[in-house]
Amino acid sequence: MRFVLATALALALPATAFAAMDETAPPKKPKCQSGFVYDKNSKKCVSSNGHTFDFDTLYQEVRSLSYDGRYTDAQDLLALMPAEDDRVMTYMGFTNRKMGNADAAMKFYARALVQNPANVMARSYMGQGFVEDGNITAAIEQLRQIRAHGGTGTWAEASLRTAIATGETFDW
Repeated sequence: MRFVLATALALALPATAFAAMDETAPPKKPKCQSGFVYDKNSKKCVSSNGHTFDFDTLYQEVRSLSYDGRYTDAQDLLALMPAEDDRVMTYMGFTNRKMGNADAAMKFYARALVQNPANVMARSYMGQGFVEDGNITAAIEQLRQIRAHGGTGTWAEASLRTAIATGETFDW
């Protein structure tokens, strides 16, 4: 069902929205066990402890782990990243929300938005949290803010719009 919905949303969005944002499709499933990260250079799983990865590699791995429901593993990787980065705070919020820690999640989303008010992913995930709590008015306000910050046509907008309409939120 979600695949059909995601496909319909994808077809409704302009192609330029996908070119501008790397978070429009589900990430690939993680290839490694807990405590390991896939190293593209060596093409194998290596320990995340003591290994230096660039921020984007770690971030993509966090997305993959989150998509796979491995929220604690994702948080372990997030701990290796700059804590005040708005994307880190966004995924700390996401993982906390998915683990049932809604209050902590909302605090992380709010901190991410203080750092970067135009972080449409934080707004989308925050809005989806509001949908889960039944606060549709607050979710609609986040949708308005996504659009006001140039997020019209992005996955962030489409996923929140869909969550508001259906009551179903996304896992990535």
